[in-house]
Amino acid sequence: MNIHEYQAKQVLKSYGAPVAEGVAITEASQAEAAARQLPGPLYVVKSQIHAGGRGKGKFRELGPDAKGGVRLAKSVEEAVSHAKEMLGNTLVTAQTGEAGKQVNRLYIEDGADIDRELYLSLLVDRSVGKVAFVVSTEGGMDIEAVAHDTPEKIHTIAIDPETGVTQADAEKICQAYGLSGTAREDGLKLFPILYKAFSEKDMSLLEVNPLIVMTDGHLRVLDAKCSFDGNALFRHDDMKALRDETEEDAKEIEASKWDLAYVALDGNIGCMVNGAGLAMATMDIIKLYGKEPANFCDVGGGASKEKVAAAFKIITADPKVQGILVNIFGGIMKCDVIAEGVVAAVKEVGLKVPLVVRLEGTNVDAGKRILNESGLAITAADDLDDAAKKIVAAIG
Repeated sequence: MNIHEYQAKQVLKSYGAPVAEGVAITEASQAEAAARQLPGPLYVVKSQIHAGGRGKGKFRELGPDAKGGVRLAKSVEEAVSHAKEMLGNTLVTAQTGEAGKQVNRLYIEDGADIDRELYLSLLVDRSVGKVAFVVSTEGGMDIEAVAHDTPEKIHTIAIDPETGVTQADAEKICQAYGLSGTAREDGLKLFPILYKAFSEKDMSLLEVNPLIVMTDGHLRVLDAKCSFDGNALFRHDDMKALRDETEEDAKEIEASKWDLAYVALDGNIGCMVNGAGLAMATMDIIKLYGKEPANFCDVGGGASKEKVAAAFKIITADPKVQGILVNIFGGIMKCDVIAEGVVAAVKEVGLKVPLVVRLEGTNVDAGKRILNESGLAITAADDLDDAAKKIVAAIG
């Protein structure tokens, strides 16, 4: 689960991290009052969407010469003008794709005098089985490009979970940044704070880009992105309350209600599979034969008829889907249960696109019999290769 920047800053501030004063708004009429609550005279008006690259993004409705999704304002009046332009329009960034995202929230924040911009993130480093700081002096930039072009500028400091961030760990991070004086003192306090927030809130990612050194020498969290481990959200009702479903794909929201592993993609062949590995193989073979998967959908090892039907309905609700491939290898998951769920869903919502089903494993004969006797236009496949060829041929 992701949250907005302003929410992430509120979380970090509750742990003692240094963040600027700011006010979130949802209507342009709120902009003047929000700006007047801040010290000024410099303000930053930030689009609040679940995507990076906001500053370099463009508003589709405002033309190519318009300013991006993060704007400076040197007066309250200019902040209001920006708010009127930005709210309700569609911001297209490198991470949103061409569809973009409508800006429904803004964060008006007090400006900062910046001396240096640094990059910091906390994530689970699976190569060592520990949470690690990933830091670079190249803040505010595309960290992927930095990693590709100048990998020596990125440093990874893994943290022992039994000790947390020690003085030595904090010193290593300060050294990687080249911090001294006031900035170093701030860093020695800040880095343990960020680790504590990451650990206690069960985050999967905490990114601060940029972490800035201000002209007075102090550090400040200028931007913040937090993602949370969905499997741990039952422990964090306060974080669940921050969820903004308008920023999420409606199909993924519906899938989460059924505990389905579903991710929307850009292709045109819908997939329903049991098992993540088999789902990946299914998507790969679709691409091998020249088409693109419309989703990743793993119904799991012990799905009910109702859960299977729900998954099928979510897939058919996607207007991009021109064909559906159901690929089941029954172990714990029984083929007859899958067949019953598919038949029930098709009878309820209809079948407007080609459907190819490959069943193998537990109760496979019963499953095939259910499909064959359903009277529905379902194409059977002998194996995965045969299934992929048939669905690709069916949609042309």
